[in-house]
Amino acid sequence: MKPNKLELSSVDGTQLNLEALYQIAPSCFTEVKDDKTGELRHVVNFKTLRQLLGDNAVEDADEMYQFTWPGKQEARREVARPTTKTLRPVVEDSVDWEHTQNLYIEGDNLEVLKLLQKSYMGKVKMIYIDPPYNTGNDFVYDDDFAVSQHEHDLAIGDVDELGLRYRKNTDTNGKFHSDWCSMIYSRLMVARSLLTDDGVIFISIDDNEVENLKKICSEIMGEHNFISQIIWKKRSTPPNDKVIGAAHEYILCYSKNSLLVRLNLRERTEEQLQRYQNPDNHPKGPWTSGDLGANVKGGRYVASLYFPIINPNTGESHYPPQNGNWRFNQQTIERLLENNEIYFGVDGKGRPKLKRFLSDVKNGITYTSLWDFLPFNTQGSKEMINLLGNISIFDNPKPVDLIKELVKLGSQSKNVILDFFSGSSTTAHAVMQLNSEDGGNRKYIMVQLPEETPDDSAARKAGYNTIPEIAKERIRRAGKKIKEESPLTTQNLDTGFRVFRLADSNFEEVKKAPAEYNQSQLDLFLNNVKSDRTDLDLLFGAMLSWGVQLSLPMTSEEVDGKMIYSVNDGDLVACFADDITENIVKAMADKQPLRVLFRDSCFARDDVKINVFETLKQLLDWSEEEAIKNIKVI
Repeated sequence: MKPNKLELSSVDGTQLNLEALYQIAPSCFTEVKDDKTGELRHVVNFKTLRQLLGDNAVEDADEMYQFTWPGKQEARREVARPTTKTLRPVVEDSVDWEHTQNLYIEGDNLEVLKLLQKSYMGKVKMIYIDPPYNTGNDFVYDDDFAVSQHEHDLAIGDVDELGLRYRKNTDTNGKFHSDWCSMIYSRLMVARSLLTDDGVIFISIDDNEVENLKKICSEIMGEHNFISQIIWKKRSTPPNDKVIGAAHEYILCYSKNSLLVRLNLRERTEEQLQRYQNPDNHPKGPWTSGDLGANVKGGRYVASLYFPIINPNTGESHYPPQNGNWRFNQQTIERLLENNEIYFGVDGKGRPKLKRFLSDVKNGITYTSLWDFLPFNTQGSKEMINLLGNISIFDNPKPVDLIKELVKLGSQSKNVILDFFSGSSTTAHAVMQLNSEDGGNRKYIMVQLPEETPDDSAARKAGYNTIPEIAKERIRRAGKKIKEESPLTTQNLDTGFRVFRLADSNFEEVKKAPAEYNQSQLDLFLNNVKSDRTDLDLLFGAMLSWGVQLSLPMTSEEVDGKMIYSVNDGDLVACFADDITENIVKAMADKQPLRVLFRDSCFARDDVKINVFETLKQLLDWSEEEAIKNIKVI
């Protein structure tokens, strides 16, 4: 064999760029057939790429091999369209606001996902969602923006007080599948950006949309990042309303990058552990017998591995079975015999087998794609009844053990778990339960639209007006129950959550030129903060804009009668009061902040603002460039 020629040319920069782009936006690649070779290759669909980059003027992409539907182009445009909304803190609904690192967010999940991008891009290790299955009677977000959507929604009542869109997607809708595909497509596009490079997403689905969902996921995540289509046995007996009753659902699993993802092993059951015994008191501990023969199918036979193993008890020679060969060479076999790691049966006269020691094998077993070892969906309903009574809003909520098993598979002990179709918040319950069992410190982010409960429902009669009200109470009671059941090991368990609610911008719109306003309207240029917004509203809105995580601890301090806020011991220090004094500026500088924030209306004149800027720059020893970057006003 001749040595290959040394590659003298430099790295192909174009190919590097294409590979990097494929990692960022696999959905803008498609397959084309090479006219000369006939081979399929991946190329960039530049129209799709332009749409992803926010170019709304681009025409619809040419037809080629791809999965498409009416509304896909607009769904893609919506992904690139920024939102002006914000998240307002709701301290009174929260639990352990000061210390918790968990988040519960009420609002349209597409808008919320966009808002989370700056703070949580690349920070979420695992996403689990249980979206609407599109059965013809379930809820779907309405994302058809094609013509006068706002007026249309207002006219037919498919919009709430915040302008959020929602409706039932009945099978009489002419765009039944298209609307569902647009809804899930845009949300998965944004959600992908939040995953860590080694992150994974699990999506529950049934037969109604599993084919479309898999095509969408393969486009967004990349077909090569598909991991498995798990089958979960959800019921013991099939339903009688169909020719063949479905006793299962699917859980699609994709990774952000299949080269980096490392999923965990499944814990061995007590029954599996019992297979490992130590009848001969071997110093390596419990073992079970395994095959010493190798699989020689497909030309794997190796002549040097065909030799006799001599039973030291009887002197009998044993050759590999079926004219095959052993798994190890003769030198290794001799070492195994010397160390008493080959088993010849209870009476010492049988064929040789390998002693497989529990101490040598992996710390668990590989998961299979068939999950028939977990509770059925009826268990999820029982769990809700045990916590909240007969709140019959949720059709067969997922059992805690199912989601807990997914969290075990896809996350480590300190990861962030996101569920943006959180429903009754089984995922939050599962995260707390698993943390209590293994001592982990996983954090969750739950997102749920504030869908109202039916007027005549048991939930409404029990005082729950919206789905989030049920979910928040479920988390409160589940956390309390977990701590009561294991008081000695859950003292530091985080069962709290910070509540945020999607809302319009904290600021009044200022679109006209100053000359077009009367005096009261002109005041908006000096102070356009809405009158109902608090310091906390402004602080958390700024954190979203600056990319600071919402779960970070926060403290406040009063100086000269004005409140100073510090996020994560100086990551962001803010003061929104009028008449900023020298003492306030020094107190803020003493916290050695990374970022400093004021309201523009804090300063009566520009010269006061300049003085504060210069003082902070000197006290913090910042350069002009650092000060401009890190000192902001709103």
